[in-house]
Amino acid sequence: MSSQLRIIVTGLVGLYPVGGVAWDYLQYVIGLARLGHDVYYYEDTWSWPYHPLDKTYTSDASYSAQYIQDFWKDYAPELKERWHYLHLHSTSFGMNQSEFDEVARTADVFLNVSGACIIPDNLSSRCVKIFLDTDPGYNQLMLSERFAWSENVERWCDSVAAHDRHFTYAENIHNANCLIPKVDFAWQTTRMPVVMDLWERGAQIPPPQMGAWTTVMTWNAFKGKLIYQGVEYNSKGSEFEKLLTLPQGTNVPLTVAVGGVKAPLMEIASAGWKVVDAPSATLTPENYQKFIANSRGELSPAKHVYVAMNSGWFSCRSACYLATARPVVVQDTGFSNILPVGEGILTFTTQEEALAAIHEVEANYTRHTKAALNIAHEYFDSNLVLSQLLNAALTNIRCH
Repeated sequence: MSSQLRIIVTGLVGLYPVGGVAWDYLQYVIGLARLGHDVYYYEDTWSWPYHPLDKTYTSDASYSAQYIQDFWKDYAPELKERWHYLHLHSTSFGMNQSEFDEVARTADVFLNVSGACIIPDNLSSRCVKIFLDTDPGYNQLMLSERFAWSENVERWCDSVAAHDRHFTYAENIHNANCLIPKVDFAWQTTRMPVVMDLWERGAQIPPPQMGAWTTVMTWNAFKGKLIYQGVEYNSKGSEFEKLLTLPQGTNVPLTVAVGGVKAPLMEIASAGWKVVDAPSATLTPENYQKFIANSRGELSPAKHVYVAMNSGWFSCRSACYLATARPVVVQDTGFSNILPVGEGILTFTTQEEALAAIHEVEANYTRHTKAALNIAHEYFDSNLVLSQLLNAALTNIRCH
């Protein structure tokens, strides 16, 4: 797509100002700008932000606003004047309200990544509004069942329906063996975009010979039971528990950075894992990159709902490991018929398969690191992913 578009990209960086979240959302902004578009970051969740140092939610948005500003200063200074963080739908940071209103009035595309931000009141009527589902299965079940335990669920469902296009990370959603309900939306598929040159430094640094295999995870993000057609679907903790005794089968060091609530940290550590606090270990975008670069590779389960529904979801975090030339050993969610597996990406369904995959990588490490980086370039490069997304959104042709 050659013509310049005015694009608003949303995210949750102010709500959760930690390294992984910043990279998840702000690479969309940088990647689209690199394609030559006129891009702005916007965040309005009408929620108190989380303060990762105080480990609590707060009514003070100053830490979050400074965090966003610092990201642009460090990684994309050309975008440092192109963001609007609207705290509690009332207080502006970055651009002032009138400046952003003019952007919204003239916008061509509103890309609501994760769909958690409120659609601006004065958005142009000709603007194409894109809902991008980054949490497949969970979101569709919420749309289908409208669980009473979810606050403002009806308003959120109405907001999803108010978008013109609907994209998802569930790349299997149109396959017969995918259990995710489509809930009457014409889902198009996409995946995480990675701005590859921002990960080059880590990719050029060999990991320590005795470095650990790592991952970063939230133990349980669900506020209630996710039940569909009599089956309960769970978050990531239940899948990690299946790998609990894995360290006892290998002499390879294993580290897990854990966030969230109710994680059995003592039990995990007793089983042989090194346990670190995720928000602290990956606090800044730089910390997050260093955490990945200091790893031999990633070992990670997926959320139960992604696996059990055969979604085809692939982790944003794992894509960043690949871009850092770090192999990933990850639980198969059904993506193995979409992405190349066996070199660079190795899949497992059991603890025994995960162990075998780690040992295979360690025995042929250089081959797997080269494959990891090649996969990142071929499948996750932001130039490719975002060009496909825009073409599909504006011509109504499926991405993959």
